[in-house]
Amino acid sequence: MNKIRLLVIEDNRLLRNGILALLEPYKDICVIAAVGDGKNTRLKIQQLKPNVVLLDLGLRSQSSLHIVEFVKRDFPNAKIIIMDLAPIQADILQYVKVGANGFILKDASINDFLITIRKVAEGSTVLPPLLVDSLFSRIVDHAVKDGKSKLNDAVRMTKQERDVVMLLSEGMNDREIGQKIHISTYKVKSHIHDIMEKFALHRRLETANYSYTEEALKSVSKSISMIDN
Repeated sequence: MNKIRLLVIEDNRLLRNGILALLEPYKDICVIAAVGDGKNTRLKIQQLKPNVVLLDLGLRSQSSLHIVEFVKRDFPNAKIIIMDLAPIQADILQYVKVGANGFILKDASINDFLITIRKVAEGSTVLPPLLVDSLFSRIVDHAVKDGKSKLNDAVRMTKQERDVVMLLSEGMNDREIGQKIHISTYKVKSHIHDIMEKFALHRRLETANYSYTEEALKSVSKSISMIDN
């Protein structure tokens, strides 16, 4: 099996060294370089030919978004995973739009890092559940604002799924939703999973290369139909 050639760009020295130490035991991943800024990224990629670039979203020396843009333009075979502690919805959408292949939270487990790196190297687009939920909530919010009368029958929801959608759009978390409609947190997660399936928005976010502009989000939201049981 070919090793995954990984380039790490992270300006926090402790985190950068921590990532190196965590990945060292895994023989299918070879960290070919770990640097503290995005300078000379084009030259490094040209020389080292990484399969995957693990990139800090908040680089101080250079725009991480600009790095993603030129890497995807000049080195289309290189996959990019964005790291951040608490990315906001607008950032997620912006990076997905320019071609980021995955996101990972900086406080994720080593297992999550391994899964994300391996899946992205295989060609998948991977988001952790927290980020999928935030994208989903954004789409849900558009659907609710557009109004029920404008929605068609492309996706059908039960009354309880509709309740979950409405409460998600109000910013409630899984536990709060469960308490509000008197179901378990597990059941709330199950409903969200089912709704995500209906939207064809899985954890790997197969629609990630779709242009997530405001108009695109509105067009997705208009494909939702809510019905009673």
